[in-house]
Amino acid sequence: MKTTDRIKQLTSVDPLKQGKQPDLFVGHPFSLDYNKANILVCDDDKERVKGIAQGTFLLAFYDNEETVEEAILLRALAPAKLPTDSAMISSMIEYYKDNLPTSGKSSKLDDFTRYEFSFSGLECRVLGTFYRNGNSIEFGADLENFYSAHHYSVYKVNKDVLGYIVNQRDSPDIIPGNDNEFSIGHVRYSSSLRFQSKNEEDKAEVYIHPADLLGKRTALFGMTRTGKSNTVKKVIEATSQISSKATATLPSKSPNTIEENLKSFDTNGAPKYPVGQLIFDVNGEYANKNLQDEGTAIFEKYKTNTVRYSILEKSDADFKIMKVNFYKDIVTGFSYICASLEDEKGDYITSLKVLDFTPPLLDNEHFHEWTRYNKNKAIYFCCLNKAGFNPSTNFTVKFKADATIKKLVSEKYKELDIEKGVSLDEAESWFLCAWENINDKVFTDYKKDNGKDWFSDEMKSLMIFLTQKKDGRSVSGFDKFKKVAKMHTNTTDNSFEVDILDKPLQIDPSSPL
Repeated sequence: MKTTDRIKQLTSVDPLKQGKQPDLFVGHPFSLDYNKANILVCDDDKERVKGIAQGTFLLAFYDNEETVEEAILLRALAPAKLPTDSAMISSMIEYYKDNLPTSGKSSKLDDFTRYEFSFSGLECRVLGTFYRNGNSIEFGADLENFYSAHHYSVYKVNKDVLGYIVNQRDSPDIIPGNDNEFSIGHVRYSSSLRFQSKNEEDKAEVYIHPADLLGKRTALFGMTRTGKSNTVKKVIEATSQISSKATATLPSKSPNTIEENLKSFDTNGAPKYPVGQLIFDVNGEYANKNLQDEGTAIFEKYKTNTVRYSILEKSDADFKIMKVNFYKDIVTGFSYICASLEDEKGDYITSLKVLDFTPPLLDNEHFHEWTRYNKNKAIYFCCLNKAGFNPSTNFTVKFKADATIKKLVSEKYKELDIEKGVSLDEAESWFLCAWENINDKVFTDYKKDNGKDWFSDEMKSLMIFLTQKKDGRSVSGFDKFKKVAKMHTNTTDNSFEVDILDKPLQIDPSSPL
């Protein structure tokens, strides 16, 4: 069907008229409130309307006043208990005790009892109200008013009204099924297809508006082998096609006001800016091809604007290593270490996890913060080096120390210009020497003059990991860092997170859907 014909069909539907089809009559409510409706349904009516599956949409019309032009939208939930159920159960038990057939041609039930036995209750949730407002029909997601339940009649919606309901738009300016929307599939109430038509023309198609997905949270659930992965692929493909219709280039900064966010889409519903997609593919369903793809793998269809990352080293040159240089991207690398220690117990581990390696501001007011930061960073790097996190060639660290402390270490170990840069092995030896002489008069005098230890609490926590000693007993220390050593690489200056954000967004309008 052409887009114009499809739109014309959707917009021509009047649920207040077409939703009240005599051959789709379901029953009457026997209770109704703002949240729930209980309906009396006959087995004959269930069969005639081709079943009422769980989740089926129903419309309840008020019949007592012709001026009331509204329909309550209901959704079938579960069986409801009837006031006469106790008497019916008692009667059935008596028949069963006498071993009398109660159904079929051999039924021994009289006509009245057979009639009574054919009724059951249906519990429905109230979803809202369709009502006429001038020449248009609007939907309210609540119940503004309700009348006596016995004055309502309930109908199952037909294909056209079902399409109108599932494609309801909040904005009257957005026409369902327009060129900026895409079909996500058809409404299907159950896995069983005994009553549901297999003819595509008899199914209600569901369209997705770009704003329904972009910038919002969407979840996809389904049983095994019901097409979840394929649905995600279609969403990825549709988003790419929608992005190709962007009417403006990327802004210099992200929208940061409500007014700017509201302008993310033009009046026709197309995004104003190109849309990038970040796919976390744990099982490799989209980054790799398999026998089921048959040329439809995402990375193959969008080669011009797809970059693949992998945690593991791969022979395929198209894959980039999704690793972090722990010496360059300190905050990210340290967060990986803390995450790996989440279940670890011990006060010295807790002391490590509260450390903050966010660099201070670059101004004169934060000079002392930089001094403390560089010392913490130097000891942390020494721990990484001991744990097998190989640094790049000629990697050095710089830090400051009081002149008397530098002199002490020079006498005990060797003279090093720590402010110009030393190797990690030299830095390790320097800190170990200072740590072993922490009770020396030099350190006690420093504390007396400055009112604090040269080794701050943060440095002491790190030294426990470097020395693998705490209160005279052995601890794992830097060995605990080895859990995430495979996430380290010394071949890049930027982490994959920075690299992804720096990738230019390329749009390929010719990519197929």
